[in-house]
Amino acid sequence: MAKVVVFGAGMVTRPLVRYLLDQPDIHLTVATRTVSKAERMIAGHPKGEPKSLNVQDMNAVEEEIKASDVVVSLLPYEYHVKVANRCIKHKKHLVTTSYVSEAMQDLDAASKKAGVLLLNECGLDPGIDHMSAMRIIHDVERKNGKVVSFRSTTGALPSHETNNNPFGYKFSWSPRGVLLASKNAAKWLENGEEVNIPGEQLFENYYIQDVPGVGAFENYPNRDSIPYKEIYGLKDAHTVYRGTFRMTGWCETLRKIVAIGWLSENPPKGFAGKTYGELTRHLINAAPEENLHKAAAKFLGIDVYAAIVKRLEWLGLFGDEPLPQDRDNPLDYMNVLTLEKMPLRESERDMIVMHHEFVAEYANSKREYITSTLVDYGIPGEDSSIARTVSLPAAIAVKMILYDKITATGVHIPISPGIYNPILDELESYNVIFKERTQEV
Repeated sequence: MAKVVVFGAGMVTRPLVRYLLDQPDIHLTVATRTVSKAERMIAGHPKGEPKSLNVQDMNAVEEEIKASDVVVSLLPYEYHVKVANRCIKHKKHLVTTSYVSEAMQDLDAASKKAGVLLLNECGLDPGIDHMSAMRIIHDVERKNGKVVSFRSTTGALPSHETNNNPFGYKFSWSPRGVLLASKNAAKWLENGEEVNIPGEQLFENYYIQDVPGVGAFENYPNRDSIPYKEIYGLKDAHTVYRGTFRMTGWCETLRKIVAIGWLSENPPKGFAGKTYGELTRHLINAAPEENLHKAAAKFLGIDVYAAIVKRLEWLGLFGDEPLPQDRDNPLDYMNVLTLEKMPLRESERDMIVMHHEFVAEYANSKREYITSTLVDYGIPGEDSSIARTVSLPAAIAVKMILYDKITATGVHIPISPGIYNPILDELESYNVIFKERTQEV
C-alpha cells in the first residue's frame, strides 16, 4: 500500500484528505501541530493516521518523509524548500500548491539527479489557472494560431447572497496572506509596454470588469505577470496580465488602510494605548481631543461622510475594542480583527470566479476573442469552494504520481498536457467546469 504524508491541516486540507482516503491503495498520514484538526478530517478512517508534529522539528519532519512515497506540503511557503531538500535526500516526490520560489527552482538539477518530482503550484491560483489557460493556448496552437493577448483573473469571494458586509469579503482562513498581498508591487505587459506599479500604489490601478452572468468586479494586477509570457510560451503576445477580482469598494478602502499604516509589520514606536481606536489615532498623529472620524478623513484626504470612513468605522478601527495582547504590530492586530468581523460561516457559501481572455490570430487573418470562465460555489456545512479548488488538484496529482501517470522529475508546475488534462477532466466530475465562448473580432 502506497504511503502519503500531508504536512498541515489548515482550512483547505479536508477535501484532499477525503479524496486520498477514498483511493483503494493509499495509507494517509496527516501530520500537523494541532492533531485534533487531523482527527476531524480523517474521522476514524482505517487508512488514515493523524499525527502531532511540530514543523520546527525538522528531524521529525524528515522521519515522516522517509516513511512515505509522496509528500504533500500545505505548510506556509517558507517551509517548502526545507521539505523539498529532505524529499530529494530520501528520493520522495513532493506536491505543493504554492508558487515556485527562486530557492525551490534552484533544486531542479538536484531533484532530477535524484529522480524526484517537485510539483508546485498545483492548487487554484496558482494551479487551475495555469492548467485551464494552457489548455486553450495549446488548442489555439494546434489550429496553427497564435495568442496575441492574454488576461487571466481570479477572485475568491463570498457568494452574492452571502455578501453582507461593507468590505464585500469574507475569510475562511487566516487573513494575513490576503492583507500582506495588499502591499505587493505589480508588473505586466500591455500592448507591448511594460507596466510597473509599486506596492503602495497597487490599489490605485484597478478597473471594473463585467464577467457575463456573474457580475461586475474590481480587477487589480496580481504580482509580476511578465514571466508568464515565457512560462506559457506566449512569444507573440503583446499583452500578458494576471489579476485579482474583488467586490466593488475593496481597492479604495484597502489603499487607505495601507496609507494609515494598519498593514505595517513593525511594532508602533512610542505607542502606549490599548485599543484599536487609540492605535489609529497614534498612526495618523491625531491629538487626543480631535474627533477621530474627522481626523482620519483629513489624514486620508477624503470627506468624513465617505464610504471608506464608514467601512473603517464598521471594522472597528475607531472603536474601543482592546488590541490582542499576544500580538505586537498593526498587521497582526488587523489579522485578528478581520477574521473576527468578516468570517465565512459554515452555513455560508463562498464563490470562486476565474476568467481568462485570449485574443488569437490565425494565418487566414481571422481573429478570435476567446473567454474561459469558472464559477464555483462552496457547499454550506461541508467544504468551501476555495478548499475544494485548492486541494483537489493536488490530491489528483498525488494519485497520478503514485500510479505512474506523471513520470517527470525536477521542479515543475502543471502546464504540460499530460498533467493538466487528467486533472481538469477529473475536476469536472466535481462540477469544477469552465465555460468557453469564442467570437470573431
